[in-house]
Amino acid sequence: MSSPADLSTETTKPNLFSRMLRGIARLLVTICFIAVAAAAVYLGASELNRRADAVPSPEAAAVTPVSATLITSESAYTVDRVFIGQVEPQRSADISFELNGTLDHILVDEGDEVAKGQLLATLDVALLEVERERLSASRDAIAAQLAFAKKTVERNSKLIEQGFTSQARLDEVVSQQDELLSRIGELDAGLRDVTVRIAKSSIEAPFAGQITARHVDGGETLRSGQLVLGIVEVVSPQVRIGIPLDVDPALLSDVEIEIEDQSYRADLATLRPDIDPVTRTRTALFDLRNRPDVAFGQTARVHVLDPVQNAGTWVPTTSLKEGTRGQWTLLVADAQKTVRLATVEVLHAEDDRVFVRGAFPEGTVLIDQGPQRVTVGQRVDFSIGE
Repeated sequence: MSSPADLSTETTKPNLFSRMLRGIARLLVTICFIAVAAAAVYLGASELNRRADAVPSPEAAAVTPVSATLITSESAYTVDRVFIGQVEPQRSADISFELNGTLDHILVDEGDEVAKGQLLATLDVALLEVERERLSASRDAIAAQLAFAKKTVERNSKLIEQGFTSQARLDEVVSQQDELLSRIGELDAGLRDVTVRIAKSSIEAPFAGQITARHVDGGETLRSGQLVLGIVEVVSPQVRIGIPLDVDPALLSDVEIEIEDQSYRADLATLRPDIDPVTRTRTALFDLRNRPDVAFGQTARVHVLDPVQNAGTWVPTTSLKEGTRGQWTLLVADAQKTVRLATVEVLHAEDDRVFVRGAFPEGTVLIDQGPQRVTVGQRVDFSIGE
């Protein structure tokens, strides 16, 4: 008869064997699944490679052609500085009489052109004419007395030689002759005074020009120095402009002046040595060449080309881009024809170009047109013309 221990041992052996069989079965199933999956992956990859090989390879991307300019360094640039002034006549005058009197005739009107020395206006000189006649008559009378006195001196000189008269008598007639000579001189001076006053009772044009103002109409009683006419010289107009102290006077000898959208060449006539206390500038007068037909008082702009010593290069305004932190950048291409970004400093700007400073390796060219068509790192194609 078997004991309980023997029965337990016999029961355990079949269970252990069964578990081992199940484990082996699961392992075999797993291996089979992995094998199937591996085969599926292999077959799928092979099919993908076959299909990929069947598709033709894409063509290489075309190199973008661009317009490029060789970057050249310059040691200086020129600033067009503009200063504002006005056109004025080379000579102008406010005309008046030196003497008091009544205006007799005024012979010109505003806008009239006059020649140098032309009679413009006169005062009534009737009283002066009467004074001249009176002085002339007095002189004639004294001249007659003087002629008689000279003859008396001659007779007394002969009589004193013969002893028929005294020295005192001769001295007396000589004294009368000298007195008459003095009175003649006084009357001559009076006549010259009247002649000068008559001459100053008329106004003549001091230079050829045009009448700009007429302050009287005729018949007025005028004071000395009261304005009668205004006249300007229209032959050679000038331009008066205040020039800052930092402008080199050598740059002003030959300049361009713009008046009402017209440009004229002008020469420096004078540069005053004093400084205007209001504008703190020196006054410059320019003579316009070729006698242009301009109106006095028009606004004039003088262009002074002032060179600035600073190394850099000119680039088109369209090629400039704003970078980060207020910096400016350019798209350039290096020697390998690859697009690069260059940071520059703007020194001077004009309408269509700017003068910039930056570091450009040798062989660097500027993409001057259509920089928006390319990006940094892109290959480009260009040619630099001679």
